[in-house]
Amino acid sequence: MLGVVGLQGCVHHRSFESLTQAATDSHGDVTSQFVLVHLCGVRGSIPSPGLEFAGVGGNTSCVAIAHDGENPSLVLDAGTGLRNLSRLLDGEAFHGTIVLGHLHWDHVIGLPFFSAGDRPDADVQVLLPEQGIDPVDVLSRLMAPPLFPITVADLRGNWQVDSYTEGVSTIEGFQVLARDIPHTAGRTMGLRVSDGHSAIAYLSDHSPHDLGPGADGLGVLHEAAVELVSGVDVLIHDAQYTSHELLTRRSWGHTAAQYCVTLAEHCGVKRVVLFHHDPWRTDEQVVAMRDALALTTAVQVDAAIEGTVIQLSPGTVAHQ
Repeated sequence: MLGVVGLQGCVHHRSFESLTQAATDSHGDVTSQFVLVHLCGVRGSIPSPGLEFAGVGGNTSCVAIAHDGENPSLVLDAGTGLRNLSRLLDGEAFHGTIVLGHLHWDHVIGLPFFSAGDRPDADVQVLLPEQGIDPVDVLSRLMAPPLFPITVADLRGNWQVDSYTEGVSTIEGFQVLARDIPHTAGRTMGLRVSDGHSAIAYLSDHSPHDLGPGADGLGVLHEAAVELVSGVDVLIHDAQYTSHELLTRRSWGHTAAQYCVTLAEHCGVKRVVLFHHDPWRTDEQVVAMRDALALTTAVQVDAAIEGTVIQLSPGTVAHQ
């Protein structure tokens, strides 16, 4: 199973077994008709303000997932897009789990600005890839004076911070598979989320070329990626670079968009969502990248757009 390491000194620490049991009890058998996937932040590296980026959106990585008829309870990454989840909750407190795929700034900087979580009636569990030290100490490197005015312990509500390792377990009524994937300078997880009827794969930051060039020079179709992606309804994947840009940015930790399509084809995925857009890529350029890739494949190719809701149900995928 997915191993969560509860280190001493965590804020309001509970054992992972009790947390996952509580999640299972709250949902019982997973029978929801739909799963809603909200794209709250789709940009990579740093937010991109400005009119030329407004159509796609400038907030960094955050995906919120909800069972049918419920508020989102499972969140993948906490970039600046996490603020949009507060708007989505429309005045209600957040009750759920935030799983951080890795700890670079663009994936965690939304945490202290998450108003739906920073309130007395909120209940927030944060899971981060195991680093070998207390996870609260890890987050305190981001949130502590003199670099930031408050600490994790200053957040209001009931916050638990734990670490997780590779494996699969139940989180907020979803089956979540985590696998280590290559990405520059820090442990990074790819995630697969399923309600038992439909599934998404989320590989927000991925540099498969670190493991070898593969058949086309863009990276190998390695075992962890294939396990995460095979047979999912939707693949949300790092598409920060063009193939030409990758030639001079191979050490920067991101993927050429063509790799997303190749991986989807190899794994039998019908739809891929290009994600983690380069902060300098304009709306027009994102659309051009999507359209060019769509001409090369039978896979449905979409560009992640902030505010999009993907509705998953057995046998169908709707786009709102």
